[in-house]
Amino acid sequence: MKNLLVINGPNLNLLGEREPGTYGSESYESICAEIRSKAAELGFDSCEFFQSNHEGDIIDKIHAARIDKCGVILNAGAFTHYSYAIRDAIAAVKIPVIEVHISNICAREEFRHTSVIAPVCSGSIFGFGKDGYLLAVQAIAYKTEHTN
Repeated sequence: MKNLLVINGPNLNLLGEREPGTYGSESYESICAEIRSKAAELGFDSCEFFQSNHEGDIIDKIHAARIDKCGVILNAGAFTHYSYAIRDAIAAVKIPVIEVHISNICAREEFRHTSVIAPVCSGSIFGFGKDGYLLAVQAIAYKTEHTN
């Protein structure tokens, strides 16, 4: 089973429209297509995408991932900075979760400097734009090859 899940949180459905100076001008769909292509190139059987502006939906998706996914790439958006519920969901599953942010959260507003989910994630990638997702796909591929 080499199935990957990419979860995007609040407002990421507006990529390409929302603050292009911070998040780039590519659409959500375009970025998903690049991630899907990279996942196929690295031998993943499937690459599923999920976006929600609702915390509970993200938690439910993380829980479900433990059944048939080998890893999760998560851009939790603003939930990164205060959602202990998402943090606990990540801690509860036994698959790698890579935290991704398009912007460099440490170079932005002070409230964005702290990630409450980072301590329970396998790793964090931020500040590389959409390429952060592609790096995360590589990280999950590496982790799945070297864990079993």
